[in-house]
Amino acid sequence: MGKHILLLGPPGAGKGTQSKRLADEFGVEHVTTGDALRANKGMDISDMDTEYDTPGEYMDAGALVPDEVVNAIVEEALTSADGYVLDGYPRNLDQAEFLSEITDLDAVVYLAVDDEELIARLTGRRVCTECGAGYHVEFEPPAESGVCDECGGDLVQREDDTEETARERLSVYEENTAPVVEHYRDAGVLTEVDGEGSPDEVFEAIVTAVES
Repeated sequence: MGKHILLLGPPGAGKGTQSKRLADEFGVEHVTTGDALRANKGMDISDMDTEYDTPGEYMDAGALVPDEVVNAIVEEALTSADGYVLDGYPRNLDQAEFLSEITDLDAVVYLAVDDEELIARLTGRRVCTECGAGYHVEFEPPAESGVCDECGGDLVQREDDTEETARERLSVYEENTAPVVEHYRDAGVLTEVDGEGSPDEVFEAIVTAVES
């Protein structure tokens, strides 16, 4: 039976990067809500009394997918996985309550990163307009500033990565998801890891937390 690992943290904390490494390390699935939604776009949810009949219709309309739909898709993903690292869920206390009803967790790890560090990480991202390659002005800079190493295309900052948008994302996180962290902390099952070290240092700390 594979381990059941929940990785929590604000936008820019490095959850995606660390979740992939953890999944490889422990031989389990990396489950994200985004991937799970895309994999189940055609799921029939007409019995849920929702506005649309499939998750894909919500996504195509740019609408927020309701909790009950996200819950059903996450349950499907976790039930079919022999162990998992869950990343990007639960985003609120109702989802956390649902998660406790459908699975047991072996480890809950929170990546703690200072807000200003998060802003620096989020606003430093750059993407190539030609091939889509990703860079970071501080952590993964191109050989020549503003120019893609792969194809020579221009590197730009996406609208999602401006400081205004980054601060808005953190504000939404604080309002909705920070209470989830406190929920697990109060339950005595949360391990906090300093997310400001190097990726390798953070990874080693997470592995130690999971194995302890």
